[in-house]
Amino acid sequence: MLNSKMFDHTLLKAEATQEQVAQICKEAVTYDFASVCVNSCYTAFVAEHLKGSTVKTCTVVGFPLGAMSTKAKAAETSYAVADGADEIDMVINVGALKEGRYDYVLEDIKAVKEACGKALLKVIIETCLLTDAEKVKACELSVEAGADFVKTSTGFSTGGAKAVDVALMRKTVGDSVGVKASGGIRDTQTAEKMVEAGANRLGTSATIAILS
Repeated sequence: MLNSKMFDHTLLKAEATQEQVAQICKEAVTYDFASVCVNSCYTAFVAEHLKGSTVKTCTVVGFPLGAMSTKAKAAETSYAVADGADEIDMVINVGALKEGRYDYVLEDIKAVKEACGKALLKVIIETCLLTDAEKVKACELSVEAGADFVKTSTGFSTGGAKAVDVALMRKTVGDSVGVKASGGIRDTQTAEKMVEAGANRLGTSATIAILS
């Protein structure tokens, strides 16, 4: 059921070093993962290390809180794409969603989508902070804004991916938009549960252990 192209090989810790990022790039090429997912300061570094491979460069934007201004998110996206990002994982403005400012959330995502150009956009809705109704609304807004994926979690909040949330997200977005599960996926059994629930991309730093 699991295959290497389902995985974004991820390193987002504040203390990550160039040496560690270079190592995950090497691993990603060896195992032929979907992408290497990093903070934006490493975008160009990763793109260079992955050159000539089928592994994509994935950069997080507005990470991990999502509470940056829309202009800041769009600018970060533009710089990341210019540095070689093939995929962008942005965090929504969770507070705006929770207080019903749906137009703001929609325009926030749209601005990042526009800045993506040809780059793929994944929208992190941070499920652990939302009610089921809010999860559905976040997914609907993401689809309306043109997102390519919706994503469960940053992995830096109060909880990570849950199969029940993945299933709800898949039900909401249908088959035309991807669902990425991330946060706390550290073993094969958990990864398989996420895929069974409807995820077609998984974000984890434990990728090699899961596939071994």
